[in-house]
Amino acid sequence: MFLVMAILKQPGSDIWIRDGFSIDDALSRTTHLGIGAHQDDLEFMAYEGIAACYESEDLWFSGITVTDGRSSSRKGAYADYTDNEMRVARMAEQRKAAEIGRYSAQIQLDYMSKEVKVDACEAVVEDLVALLRKMKPNTVYLHQPADKHDAHVAVLGRCIEALRRAADFHIPDRIIGCEVWRSLDWLADSDKIAMDCGAYPELTESLNAVFDSQITGGKRYDLAVLGRRRANATFFDTHGSDIYTSVTWGIDLKPLVEDTSLPMEALILEKMVELSRDVANRVSKFS
Repeated sequence: MFLVMAILKQPGSDIWIRDGFSIDDALSRTTHLGIGAHQDDLEFMAYEGIAACYESEDLWFSGITVTDGRSSSRKGAYADYTDNEMRVARMAEQRKAAEIGRYSAQIQLDYMSKEVKVDACEAVVEDLVALLRKMKPNTVYLHQPADKHDAHVAVLGRCIEALRRAADFHIPDRIIGCEVWRSLDWLADSDKIAMDCGAYPELTESLNAVFDSQITGGKRYDLAVLGRRRANATFFDTHGSDIYTSVTWGIDLKPLVEDTSLPMEALILEKMVELSRDVANRVSKFS
């Protein structure tokens, strides 16, 4: 079932919760939390957490989707959809994914993408802080700073600010930036967080297939994500046998919450400097 949640600021926001749960129970039992910009981001970037909780009695995945889906790509059967019709369709798809994935809760904040990108978007941060104070997740999955989608990076900025404000209540053990619109295979191996996505392949397919408005509408995210995960697994080690069959790379973002003076760009640019050093050292050996 899904309900309007009184603490959220947008009148169109809602929360889907598992049957038999109260809102407080659904949120407070959350051990793995994904916060994504768009409908389908969670299923593509936070599958490790979804799979870890899928058949567990002790672990629970919840998702937060920040934007409303109205600016999504549309072709084919969806070509003539208005912005609001697309919003309704995409939000329904996200609730369906939560049902299939057995989430504890799925919250949709219903902000327009352009609202999230405004520098002083305080309402998004306040919504996220209010939700975080009702949860104590061990692991949080976010977008990553090198992502090339403006809305993803904007949402990440709001998330880091919210986690900093909620740090007096709880700091998760793991805060992971996940690849979506730019991969993280370029990170030094020592900086990569490997998220195994090989469990429940039938669940992966079911979750991906939910987002028909994007797949039919011209974006084959379902095929692209599976291909990236397989490529990550195979191209990880140049000499050894594959450790994984399907893996998503992440980057540790916890330093941004523990050190409030550390800018996001400083963290990610240092990783790029490490890549430059690695390339320069290897080329210089053989040139």
